[in-house]
Amino acid sequence: MTNTNDLKAKLLEEKARLEGELSGVGHRNPEIEGDWEPSAPDLNNPTADVNDVADSMEAFEESAAIEVELEARLLEVDAALARIDAGTYGVCRICGEKIEGARLEANPSAPTCIAHREG
Repeated sequence: MTNTNDLKAKLLEEKARLEGELSGVGHRNPEIEGDWEPSAPDLNNPTADVNDVADSMEAFEESAAIEVELEARLLEVDAALARIDAGTYGVCRICGEKIEGARLEANPSAPTCIAHREG
């Protein structure tokens, strides 16, 4: 049997890890709660040559892609934590049936049962 408290602890641990990784590639958007933005490189260095600027832009693009993936996962984790608080955790959002324990163990943020999983 799946213990919701154990899964909540896993979700909170993953949330902390994701926020730590996000802080390495971005920062919180002060205008939108819960939103993250990639950290932009400083392109105002008058001594930087074209190659340095290109390298900075390439690193920014990579960081932006990583930030998008991490933020998407963080949203999934936050949604699962909200379902725990609402008492709807472990119930498939499509069919309303109980989500299999093995599925929740593998992915504690899963919003659907195996039959309705995406991709």
